[in-house]
Amino acid sequence: MHFQKLNDLKYLEMKKGIHPENYRLVAFKDMSNEDVFLTKSTADTNETIDVDGVEYPLVKMEISRSSHPFYTGKSKLVDTAGRIDKFKNKYAKFKK
Repeated sequence: MHFQKLNDLKYLEMKKGIHPENYRLVAFKDMSNEDVFLTKSTADTNETIDVDGVEYPLVKMEISRSSHPFYTGKSKLVDTAGRIDKFKNKYAKFKK
């Protein structure tokens, strides 16, 4: 396999018309611990939240980096039985 040096490569442009244009700041809220963080996103939402006097679109999450045991190093009791029942009820209509 032949590798070219970086300065020998031609700069390529991104393809036109395939990338979203509606990037904007969006607030993501971890519902398990009420943590809110802002990042650019194209996520659709009808809800908003006020952060430091500025209104942002709001996306609610069940878990994030601030509550996930992998990142926090702490175990957390999760209501798996409730989640299983919720799943079964949701998809019961598809049973034959």
